Amino acid sequence: MNRPIASAAVATAIAASILVALGVWQIRRLHWKEGLLAQIDAAEQAPPVELSDSTPKLFARVMVHGLLRGSPMGFYGAEVRDDRMGAQMIEVLDRAGQRPLLVDLGWVATDRGGPAPIAGPRDITGYVRLPETANFLSANDDPDGLRFYTLNPAKIGAGLGAPDAAPFALVALKNPLDAPLPPGAPEPALSLPRPPNNHLQYALTWFGLAAALLAVFGSWAAEAVRAARTIRT
Repeated sequence: MNRPIASAAVATAIAASILVALGVWQIRRLHWKEGLLAQIDAAEQAPPVELSDSTPKLFARVMVHGLLRGSPMGFYGAEVRDDRMGAQMIEVLDRAGQRPLLVDLGWVATDRGGPAPIAGPRDITGYVRLPETANFLSANDDPDGLRFYTLNPAKIGAGLGAPDAAPFALVALKNPLDAPLPPGAPEPALSLPRPPNNHLQYALTWFGLAAALLAVFGSWAAEAVRAARTIRT
């Protein structure tokens, strides 16, 4: 009986060590994510920085000035709000001395003809979104209908008449001091994106599994020892 218990003890120790290591790794991820979220909070409180064509800084507020072309405009993604189907409205912003920029002006309802384009000079504050890569789960884009489901600035820019667009997009942010939006206007994002921070729950899950494994082994080993003593007597 000692040999099976010893073998089981070694296997249990190895498995429990792996579970604990995973929990420790999640704790490290927790601290890293908390630091990232603190940077995002600080960026929201800081003044926006001017956006250039160089590699943009992620998780920061930026501002641009330019001329919105208005038409054509495209639509990205699909989302239901208040029982209405809609998408993110994308237009091209021309900037002096820089490449055209795709701007996600916000969510608009598309189930009743869609919104009117927005044209003219604009100062826009927002955050940068880098290109996405389509995979087998991605919906098929409709370039002719100017509906896109993967944020590919080169492809969207070509469809909107801006093949030389910057290789990233700007997501407009709503200014809390702005007047209420008129009906049908794009609804900009309200805040910088924040990645989920569930690492504490994950860590507790791994530690809990390790504790449960040790408890099961302890119970089994104790029962095996009692059974062996009973057989001997």
